[in-house]
Amino acid sequence: MASPRILVIRHSALGDIAQSFAPFAAIRAHHAGAHITLLTTAPYAAWLAAAPWFNQVETDARPGPLNLPALIRLRRQVHGFTRIYDLQTSARSTRYRWLAGQAEWSGIGRLASHPHRNPNRDAIHTFERQREQLADAGISHIPPLTAAALAPLTALPAPPLPPAPYTVLVPGAAPHRPEKRWPAAHFAALATTLAARGQAILIAGTAADSRLAATIRQALPAAHDLTGRTTLPQLAHLLAHAALVIGNDTGPMHLATAFSRPALVLFGGASNPALTAPRYPSGAWPALIAVPHLPDLPPDRVVAALP
Repeated sequence: MASPRILVIRHSALGDIAQSFAPFAAIRAHHAGAHITLLTTAPYAAWLAAAPWFNQVETDARPGPLNLPALIRLRRQVHGFTRIYDLQTSARSTRYRWLAGQAEWSGIGRLASHPHRNPNRDAIHTFERQREQLADAGISHIPPLTAAALAPLTALPAPPLPPAPYTVLVPGAAPHRPEKRWPAAHFAALATTLAARGQAILIAGTAADSRLAATIRQALPAAHDLTGRTTLPQLAHLLAHAALVIGNDTGPMHLATAFSRPALVLFGGASNPALTAPRYPSGAWPALIAVPHLPDLPPDRVVAALP
């Protein structure tokens, strides 16, 4: 008898991917002998192909409704599975149910054979929402995320790391959400305080965050600017070995907590930490500061809240 074929759908941003590590592991444990395919978006496909949870990773091109060749390819990608876990649960991914044939479907929508039944699912954190969805599909055990399971997601050679304990600062946020950024000058003041306490300072982010890193390095030239200089596996490696990670509500903070690193996350009024904050694999919350307006948050209050 052929092994069951399982499809997991998860794309979107880095934080969403990181929050799904434990559900990925739970699906693998529940379907131990199955062939499991992940359907994700291009930035994460090669990285997640190294993870221990999948036999195969496919890239979702997210075709438009008039792109017939791409829709035919998408149908081939989602057809012929025993069960599909739609962890994305977006309007787009829910429509894939029409292309999937007779597969069992864990997700939302009237065609789901194993729907997430909580009518208030959009009012709870992703951590609880995904676990409820899996429980409704018969997966109640979420195995712990072990270092061995996460190790393939880190890569060497990584950028050279300082020998001393180091703190990673994440001063950026999504380019279209500048209101989610604590001012770079405040990060600079924080960096000098941490350096005086013996911490080496690394600055992580995309190339778009290099201007923020430059502001920090004006105050602390010894800080290591890695913005735009790390691949996803390299970013995972430097976060996984950090003594502390401090940043805004953005993807690398979710990755840091997935690796169980001590973290402090800064929130302004633009987002609700009850719904979007990073969580540790156990469900515990990292240290958080939430204020209505991030520029009004003084560095000394952040220093006082350090875990």
